[in-house]
Amino acid sequence: MKLKLVVIGNGMAGMRTVDELIQTVPDRYDITVFGAEPHGNYNRIMLTPVLFGAKSVADIMIHDFDWYLKNRVTLYCGPDKAVVDVDRERRCVIAHDGTCAFYDKLLIATGSLPLMLDIPGRDVEGVLGFRDIADVETMIEKSASKRHAVILGGGLLGLEAANGLLQRGMQVSVINRADHLLNRQLDGKAAAFLQRQLADKGIQFHLGTTIQRIDSQDGHISAVTLSNGSVLPADMLIMSTGIKPNISLAKRIGLACQHGIVVDDGMQTSDPAIFSVGECVQHRGELFGLVAPVYEQAKVCAQPTGG
Repeated sequence: MKLKLVVIGNGMAGMRTVDELIQTVPDRYDITVFGAEPHGNYNRIMLTPVLFGAKSVADIMIHDFDWYLKNRVTLYCGPDKAVVDVDRERRCVIAHDGTCAFYDKLLIATGSLPLMLDIPGRDVEGVLGFRDIADVETMIEKSASKRHAVILGGGLLGLEAANGLLQRGMQVSVINRADHLLNRQLDGKAAAFLQRQLADKGIQFHLGTTIQRIDSQDGHISAVTLSNGSVLPADMLIMSTGIKPNISLAKRIGLACQHGIVVDDGMQTSDPAIFSVGECVQHRGELFGLVAPVYEQAKVCAQPTGG
């Protein structure tokens, strides 16, 4: 009989591991995947071209629904299928709507979450991250009727969001705590050149400051007040201030966690039946936010000595 493998997380890391397993040991596992988004596995890196309008959601799919059927992978996806608990004694995964799946081995690939800063007034409509298809669809929808977009964070993703919303006709302001853009990648001179190029396109910049308060009207964001006292109109606020490993489920079920889910060299957690890959893991003290090391984790996890 095949072993039962359950994967929590239908993103790039978990599904890359499934790909590796299908290629190397196609008859070893009966695979069930749970995903909180109502889509197949897609290339998150390509969300920016979707925002620009250069690509559609279908264009960025890595595994569409037909792929799961063809490869006999059971997929439960959508908010109701988000996993809320794991019974480690019974080896059973439980989704929000009560769907259960038993496992011999479990792979947790819950990825990361956008870092949403705890700014007074943030819990209103129009404040969002830039992390998934739903975020992009919300941006596109609001850009059709709203005028002012504010981006918090002058890193690469924040600038991509700014440029995408500018191309959709919005007036865009970028706020960055550091005194120059891409402060982790560029020196001041190069950053100033980039800023001039983007300013010429119409993007406004507020550097060396941050958002002190979010104002709203009828439950929707209307303005932001900066720490330097400036007030900017805002119909949408995109927080692009980093990511954090999504480890809440792992912590709740008692796995060893620090900043991420602690794994050994074979991607095994503190529970011998549970493995983990992707941006949610911590290996030898390190966290991972790039595709290349995450795909390497998937390859290691799929080895016979691993997952």
